Amino acid sequence: MAHGKAKLTVLGRLLLVQRVEGEGWTAATAAEAQGVSRATAYKWLRRWRTEGLAGLQDRSSRPHRSPRRTGEEVTARIVEARLAGRWGPHRIGYELGVAPSTVHVVLRRAGLSRLSTLDGPTALPVRYVRDRPGELVHVDVKKLGRIPDGGGHRVLGRAEGRRVKTKPSGTDYLHVAIDDASRLAFVAVHDNERGPACAQFLNDAAAFFAAAGIPLIERVMTDNAKNYVQSTVFQAALAGLGARHVRTRNYRPQTNGKAERFNRTMTNEWAYARPYLSNQERLDALPGWLEHYNNTRPHTAIGNRPPIEAVNNLTGNNS
Repeated sequence: MAHGKAKLTVLGRLLLVQRVEGEGWTAATAAEAQGVSRATAYKWLRRWRTEGLAGLQDRSSRPHRSPRRTGEEVTARIVEARLAGRWGPHRIGYELGVAPSTVHVVLRRAGLSRLSTLDGPTALPVRYVRDRPGELVHVDVKKLGRIPDGGGHRVLGRAEGRRVKTKPSGTDYLHVAIDDASRLAFVAVHDNERGPACAQFLNDAAAFFAAAGIPLIERVMTDNAKNYVQSTVFQAALAGLGARHVRTRNYRPQTNGKAERFNRTMTNEWAYARPYLSNQERLDALPGWLEHYNNTRPHTAIGNRPPIEAVNNLTGNNS
């Protein structure tokens, strides 16, 4: 995957292709303009011509074949020992006759290298992170009661608020989309959460992610609400993006935990961060907060970087 000193990000590769295919530049001229070799330019042109936009995405540097990789039977025994006894690599290696370093590699590959990521009663992994931006996008809706003009009880106080009896004029439906790998977020406010609104939001979110450097969304995760599962317009929007629909497990909100956590952060740092005198004043503050979240606010889950820095600079050796 692209690193901090990479000459070409996904958008850079797309620019190179557009210059050659659309503007008639030679590959040599386009390569020189972007500081890469002609061989690199031809590589991305070849991928574009054979695979389209998907060919410009980062690829893992993992080899196609690994003949010396630990066998499936040994791997299964290591994982079973880890989950059953919560043993470390040295204990597992001693019991199974495998080098501790091999055990550690297997556990890391299985996402079990840290006991802190396992649920106590079930020993199941608590959290996961996708490898690349666009691989999985979490979608959810957060409902907020609208603030009456003059402010609610946070401004007037509960006693005065009851006396004045000002009530919010309905509910704002905040549709949110979170990229699993980079935590880049998009939020749009609608007056409902029905299928057409969800479909429009999904298309708007895809356009936002594409402009930020994530042109391809592979999977979209939602809960099992009818506005997602049974809505023909939402399913059509998914098909238009070429994305697969992934649904959360019943009674397991942790499945979509990144969206839930973002909703909590958004309400704490924006919706209820200070008293607002009107609902419109709060809505006007949303774009500024979201820009701060995406571009400057450090996120502990991605190495204390803002999400935009993680879009094309996630840890890994890819090309």
